[in-house]
Amino acid sequence: MNSEPIDIQTALASFEALWSPRIVTRVNDYDVRIAKVAGEHLWHVHENTDEFFMVLDGELRIALRDPDEREVVLPRGSVFVVPRGTEHKPSSAGGAALLLFEPSGTSTVGDRHDPVPEHVDATTGHELR
Repeated sequence: MNSEPIDIQTALASFEALWSPRIVTRVNDYDVRIAKVAGEHLWHVHENTDEFFMVLDGELRIALRDPDEREVVLPRGSVFVVPRGTEHKPSSAGGAALLLFEPSGTSTVGDRHDPVPEHVDATTGHELR
């Protein structure tokens, strides 16, 4: 990983792909990822880890099945943690930029998920270039 400070806006400007997070750095066994999103992701669940979202720009909606179906709305500057084992589906009508904390190796589509649409990158994150 880089031993120099990383400007998040510059890092976000370095890629265009949606739903395809980039690993900015690591903290212990966690990836610090950034992502650009627009449209809908897919219903999925991470059985063994919580998922931290921070909205850097735009607005993110996360539909949850916990056990009732509900939706949380995260405007710019908001944070939210989806608890492990909670089925969820992120979306953003107008697009958003996100900061995510997840254990290294965590799949973007979780442990169980709906079929993966073409616009979603099923990955454990890409190194920031």
